Amino acid sequence: MGDMTNSDFYSKNQRNESSHGGEFGCTLEELRSLMELRGTEAVVKIKETYGDTEAICRRLKTSPVEGLPGTAPDLEKRKQIFGQNFIPPKKPKTFLQLVWEALQDVTLIILEIAAIISLGLSFYHPPGESNEGCATAQAGAEDEGEAEAGWIEGAAILLSVICVVLVTAFNDWSKEKQFRGLQSRIEQEQKFTVVRAGQVVQIPVAEIVVGDIAQIKYGDLLPADGLFIQGNDLKIDESSLTGESDQVRKSVDKDPMLLSGTHVMEGSGRMVVTAVGVNSQTGIIFTLLGAGGEEEEKKDKKAKQQDGAAAMEMQPLKSAEGGDADDKKKANMHKKEKSVLQGKLTKLAVQIGKAGLVMSAITVIILVLYFTVDTFVVNKKPWLPECTPVYVQYFVKFFIIGVTVLVVAVPEGLPLAVTISLAYSVKKMMKDNNLVRHLDACETMGNATAICSDKTGTLTTNRMTVVQAYVGDVHYKEVPDPSSINAKTMELLVNAIAINSAYTTKILPPEKEGGLPRQVGNKTECGLLGFVLDLKQDYEPVRSQMPEEKLYKVYTFNSVRKSMSTVIRMPDESFRMYSKGASEIVLKKCCKILSGTGEPRVFRPRDRDEMVKKVIEPMACDGLRTICVAYRDFPGSPEPDWDNENDILSDLTCICVVGIEDPVRPEVPEAIRKCQRAGITVRMVTGDNINTARAIAIKCGIIHPGEDFLCLEGKEFNRRIRNEKGEIEQERIDKIWPKLRVLARSSPTDKHTLVKGIIDSTHTEQRQVVAVTGDGTNDGPALKKADVGFAMGIAGTDVAKEASDIILTDDNFSSIVKAVMWGRNVYDSISKFLQFQLTVNVVAVIVAFTGACITQDSPLKAVQMLWVNLIMDTFASLALATEPPTETLLLRKPYGRNKPLISRTMMKNILGHAVYQLTLIFTLLFVGEKMFQIDSGRNAPLHSPPSEHYTIIFNTFVMMQLFNEINARKIHGERNVFDGIFRNPIFCTIVLGTFAIQIVIVQFGGKPFSCSPLQLDQWMWCIFIGLGELVWGQVIATIPTSRLKFLKEAGRLTQKEEIPEEELNEDVEEIDHAERELRRGQILWFRGLNRIQTQIEVVNTFKSGASFQGALRRQSSVTSQSQDVANLSSPSRVSLSNALSSPTSLPPAAAGHPRREGVP
Repeated sequence: MGDMTNSDFYSKNQRNESSHGGEFGCTLEELRSLMELRGTEAVVKIKETYGDTEAICRRLKTSPVEGLPGTAPDLEKRKQIFGQNFIPPKKPKTFLQLVWEALQDVTLIILEIAAIISLGLSFYHPPGESNEGCATAQAGAEDEGEAEAGWIEGAAILLSVICVVLVTAFNDWSKEKQFRGLQSRIEQEQKFTVVRAGQVVQIPVAEIVVGDIAQIKYGDLLPADGLFIQGNDLKIDESSLTGESDQVRKSVDKDPMLLSGTHVMEGSGRMVVTAVGVNSQTGIIFTLLGAGGEEEEKKDKKAKQQDGAAAMEMQPLKSAEGGDADDKKKANMHKKEKSVLQGKLTKLAVQIGKAGLVMSAITVIILVLYFTVDTFVVNKKPWLPECTPVYVQYFVKFFIIGVTVLVVAVPEGLPLAVTISLAYSVKKMMKDNNLVRHLDACETMGNATAICSDKTGTLTTNRMTVVQAYVGDVHYKEVPDPSSINAKTMELLVNAIAINSAYTTKILPPEKEGGLPRQVGNKTECGLLGFVLDLKQDYEPVRSQMPEEKLYKVYTFNSVRKSMSTVIRMPDESFRMYSKGASEIVLKKCCKILSGTGEPRVFRPRDRDEMVKKVIEPMACDGLRTICVAYRDFPGSPEPDWDNENDILSDLTCICVVGIEDPVRPEVPEAIRKCQRAGITVRMVTGDNINTARAIAIKCGIIHPGEDFLCLEGKEFNRRIRNEKGEIEQERIDKIWPKLRVLARSSPTDKHTLVKGIIDSTHTEQRQVVAVTGDGTNDGPALKKADVGFAMGIAGTDVAKEASDIILTDDNFSSIVKAVMWGRNVYDSISKFLQFQLTVNVVAVIVAFTGACITQDSPLKAVQMLWVNLIMDTFASLALATEPPTETLLLRKPYGRNKPLISRTMMKNILGHAVYQLTLIFTLLFVGEKMFQIDSGRNAPLHSPPSEHYTIIFNTFVMMQLFNEINARKIHGERNVFDGIFRNPIFCTIVLGTFAIQIVIVQFGGKPFSCSPLQLDQWMWCIFIGLGELVWGQVIATIPTSRLKFLKEAGRLTQKEEIPEEELNEDVEEIDHAERELRRGQILWFRGLNRIQTQIEVVNTFKSGASFQGALRRQSSVTSQSQDVANLSSPSRVSLSNALSSPTSLPPAAAGHPRREGVP
């Protein structure tokens, strides 16, 4: 489909273009072929065909300075001729396609086959029907009317299958719809700066047209193709298109081609847009892929692999951006480890799936054997040919019972619960200012043990104001009076600040009366411009006198220079360079300083040291950022060698040093306290001076005076973690990170090193789960490396947002705490659902199994089982997955990777309730008819009418589940299960709704549901027994878990189950082809079954390992066997296996104690 629509789209453009080409000086085709050239070829082509870029602007009827006029008809015409700036997405799957996918589920297929066979047989009346000799004598009880109704069971099974399919398809469909909605939101929020009618405006990326003059700056993701008109020091990372990792320097005369989907790594400038949407370089690639067909393909693969584990990736459909072809590889390489929940669920799935298969096989075998032995051996009946259909009918019935057992054993609702829980959380997290881009990030956040946060803008308000200054030998503690500053100094100061800052940075009047002036652009520069205004001066006239085009050379700010300099040509042909930057860096390059009279005097190293002590450190200790402003004059001839940066940036004259305050956000200290209480360490990683950083860290509560902690500078950090050869050593990092709280003057690589070091550390028994916040382009690697990357929605660059998992729409640290709360809530919701679901499963399987073996007929019929499965799965997952989070979630430590999904407390609850339910059901099964004085339903012949006896059993079973659903709301052994139940209206609705439907089924379900209507007193008994669940729940809560040593846990991840890369990639392939037919929601289970072989060893460890030690001993033997394999597959795993095999390397706690489980 994708390619179709795309080519239509394309040919339409072609047609338009041929008819309108004349209106502009160049056609779509010419521009497209021009954009395919690179570097010097392009320059030559432009010279030959057009003359220069100015000429191209003229042909496109746009002005390099004023931009487009921006009138509606003109924009419309451009869109018609040159296309719109968006890539049409592939059509979403239709509802029918989703239904078809849901039908691919194996269990459902088995049921369909069973139902069809059953239907076929019920309509087939063999001649031997009347022959009494066929089946066992019981068949005589059947009357004519009932024989007619034999088809009902098959039909009912089919009907319930249809229900399951529709529910699944509807879920998938609404999920898809939600994500598309979210997608379009992300896309609408993406804006870009262009010049229209001389005004700088921000417009949505999709509105950009050919001929627009776009302003590009550090950190932008280019939205369209264009030609570079003017700018300074522009460097682009084109790796997303070319695969070359080197940054490409752009200039008008050497390489003016700017391509969509590439990242601006340095500098700024303007470009004229020459191609948009499907005609841009990225668009062409997408067209080749068939409207992002590959994208979709990839999303499908992803979905297929991860849907069961509900890690549906919300990758932006990249309509406005591009270069995703090789992101795919990156994404694969990136999160190698499954998310914690995914790993644990897969583990559990395998364990449950195996148990279910075994049980169902045994059920069928026992039924068949019992029947054959009973018929042919005990009663010595001969096998008559005319009886064959009758026997086959019996076997089909046994087969259906077997399948039913399997269906009940596999909790199909689990993938559903996970998906609902995550989707619900994501929707709600939007309200808490978290825009989740990758679903599993939400759940990973609940396990976070460390947060590495930026300072500026995240912990602080990012509203910079100058509060202290050192000018003309005087240290002013507040903004000085303009009259106290020498006029010459003042002029230099104003010029230095106004010219040497991005012209896009401005201070605008407040939006509403009495508010603060609005700061636009770089916040530090806004602070400095604000300082100029506070000195009663104005920067606008200076800028209009020296427009951006006239700047001679600009050294833009980057993380290496930590300073920015601008060179201008003076009227007398000499040059002057203004410079500003981190005070300790710029002061080192100063050899003069302006005195009180405005004359430069010598500034020696010892003066500098004194100044650092007397001025800079006191400012920094007040938590101020210190910026030094300086200048230098150069002679006009000979012209200096501008590329020799070291010589140029030296011999400066210091004008002033200012202290900029960026106040801590008021809600941050409380948020950090919550994190620390929840067992999460907050670390601050900043480019600021160490004293400033320490002062802010104390204000935030990251460090408390008198504690044993480390505050390091980037240099010192690197010195400590590298060996003599300069290589980073993990054990050196392990010595530092547990105590490190503040890393100052750090470069982006330091941030990445720290994150990687903490993640790879084996220093603690749990692997650390690290969240990182970042806003700059250079934070990309750290955001990608982290388990969860948070990008800033307001201050963040596009590159940072691309690399992140969650975008903080209000840039606020306290939103991260909300994310932690939601993450933990997801985990708990799934545990609640599991606790409920597994109780249902254990009981139903045992009832079906024993009932079948003793009475040859399961007391719970196939249709009833399906109803239980359907309601219990779908509705309970809805009810339990939408519990709102509470603050109490933040009072416990993170679960970590090794904590099993089903803790001992939960196991106690599951088994405890199963005991209660089984006792009552078996009591009802064997003596129920005496208690209620009704006919026994046992040993009823084939096709006999439904009995009250079995209806009571079914009804009681459902009632017990309903009340147990309330018990399942608490998983940590709390007593009050009703706590906060009215805060969750969905839960109440579902419980009452299920109850109502159950009444309808029992009273009016009749033959299809194998129910006969019950009297009021019988109903009362059923409800009473159900209510007993709540009382029993209290009894169970009283038993201390620590006493029940025999309880096993399930679904636990052993030490870091990493998948080596090669295996990972093969895996992707193998799953795609073999399992595309399977329904997505259940891929988890069947993938699990397919891969049992690989996991069998690990499962055995669980089966037999009663104590943790046993497990570890066995683990080491398993690992040593798998070591040869590991050696082949990936060198990285060997060290891990060795560590596991040698008992010495175990943490003492694990080696010494057989797993302490005191606290429930």
